[in-house]
Amino acid sequence: MDYKKVFEELVLTVIREGGSDLHLGTGRVPIIRVSGELISLVKHSVLTAEDMLGILNEILDKAKVDRFISDQEIDFSYDFRGEARLRGNGFFQKGLINVVFRLVPKVKTLKELHLPPILAELTRKKQGFFLVVGPVGQGKSTTLSAMVNLINNEQARHIVTIEDPIEYVYAQNKSIINQREVGIDTRDPHMALKSVFREDVNVILIGEMRTPETIATAVTAAETGHLVFSTLHTNNAAQTIDRIIDSFPGTQQDQIRAQLSSSLLGIFSQRLIPRITGGLVPAYELLLNNNAVSNLIREKRTHEIDVVIETGMESGMVDLNHSLIELVRAGEISIENARQYSLNPKGLERMI
Repeated sequence: MDYKKVFEELVLTVIREGGSDLHLGTGRVPIIRVSGELISLVKHSVLTAEDMLGILNEILDKAKVDRFISDQEIDFSYDFRGEARLRGNGFFQKGLINVVFRLVPKVKTLKELHLPPILAELTRKKQGFFLVVGPVGQGKSTTLSAMVNLINNEQARHIVTIEDPIEYVYAQNKSIINQREVGIDTRDPHMALKSVFREDVNVILIGEMRTPETIATAVTAAETGHLVFSTLHTNNAAQTIDRIIDSFPGTQQDQIRAQLSSSLLGIFSQRLIPRITGGLVPAYELLLNNNAVSNLIREKRTHEIDVVIETGMESGMVDLNHSLIELVRAGEISIENARQYSLNPKGLERMI
């Protein structure tokens, strides 16, 4: 069987249907995700263990396949004909090979992604720490790619990304862009982050902050004249700040709290909501650091941050419920979905 052809036809199906993910697993037909819903490709034959190994051998080199068999899981990226990129994760379940691919579309602009223009202002800052947060699959990397590419197109800066794996690939314009993939360009993401201090860097993108050491180094980088972007799997701004601080031992929490209060630029939390007309549209919360927010972080009063966001709209902050209501009023999403995605349903009801 021509496994390369089989795989390419499946990827083309995802692209043609406007899908986001492709699920391949031994003992079942391929499945794609379109607008948040899983759809089985019932006309396709059931994949066998031989098929799965054949597809893997087409998209990964032998060393990676061997490592996958040994470690029983692997993260990787795949360039599809120079037209699209896929982020892949291979794993075993019940002793059988499974692979999930996320289609990484080409870098889009903030306007194309229906994101607020104030994010563009943040890309023009010379230093600080900016986080894009939310559950898995809510477009965090896509938002950051638009912000990084805006810097690339507007400013002459040195941008270094540390990713596992590389998702969006940038066409160098006014900036120098160096993209480092964990496992290929560096063994240790924390060491890669420490080394940027010797690389004359202006902007740092960390794909995901997974350890206290990485968080501490990222905050230090923001304090020392760098613009730092990263992501966390948290639900909102207040929870994000608590997660960062709680990841450190008690003896270090006052220090990281003080550093974060001064270096934080903002936190952008987003959700992709099903559109009435099909597809997905973002709803979001935006916290911008100011004297009030900085004081709340230092004084361990992060539970009051939601109130600051609600009352800070004139300064550019965005409350998630207001974002949801605006989408409802614009006819983009249903009120039922607004209720489902709200983190404060009672507050939403008062606004309806």
